[in-house]
Amino acid sequence: MRRRTYGIVILMAGVAAIASIARRPKSTPVDGDWPVNLAHRGASARAPENTLEAFRAALEDGAGGLETDAHMTHDGEIVLIHDDTVERTTDGRGFVREMTLEEIQALDAGYGFGDDADFPYRARDLRISTLREVYEEFPGVPINIDIKEAAPGIERAVFEVVRSAGAEGHTLIASYRHGIVERFRCVSGGAIPTAASRREIEIFLVLYALRLTRLLRPVYVALQVPVEHRGVRIVTRSFVEAAHALGVRVDVWTIDDEPGMRWLLDLGVDVIMTNRPAVLAKVLQGPGA
Repeated sequence: MRRRTYGIVILMAGVAAIASIARRPKSTPVDGDWPVNLAHRGASARAPENTLEAFRAALEDGAGGLETDAHMTHDGEIVLIHDDTVERTTDGRGFVREMTLEEIQALDAGYGFGDDADFPYRARDLRISTLREVYEEFPGVPINIDIKEAAPGIERAVFEVVRSAGAEGHTLIASYRHGIVERFRCVSGGAIPTAASRREIEIFLVLYALRLTRLLRPVYVALQVPVEHRGVRIVTRSFVEAAHALGVRVDVWTIDDEPGMRWLLDLGVDVIMTNRPAVLAKVLQGPGA
């Protein structure tokens, strides 16, 4: 199975290269307006992930933008939760796609997170947030939305929320699922930028290994990757340079330690996703901060 998958990736890379060879892209500037300090599910090291409280804490800690995860409820609302089910982060059980918004928001989204001494939000009623609420609560803040599940119609539902909020200019859509990314690009007509899907990242990596990335014509603005995958280093200085030559950002997840942040910034990465935006804010202030 692994050999077959690798063969498919190589084939796709070859097709992409041949299709692009007649129209080589010009090197374009990397978008410098997107924040370096992107809070992963909010300040999720000190507040329950993907809640308004975690997002609020992140901005208080110096984050320039928010990363979050999107699912669609049974009644078509976009809610911010990482897993397909609610068990890990709430006191409920079940699949998000099988629950209504009312059922979802009746759950305790702070369930099991810390104790009263460590968690200052314990006295509040915490619930799963909707995407609409985040745009209303934090107007103008850059939002990175990772669409997790290929529920029918989720791409259009997300697009409609973003458009109704007038947030096209400070939203990025991501998903490892290539079909979701492709459908969103179609639905949005390219009005909202997207990150590379997993398939597109794999193609980039193959062409990078072959020193043929110049043949690519990316429709994405960012490669969102971990430092390494299965023991293989992904993020290197030359990897970053190859992405930048195409006008593509390198967004790295999820980095919480100061030395790791400094090392990545020295490599020239554009965005660091972190559970601890206060640590990254301090690093960005420079020595002696």
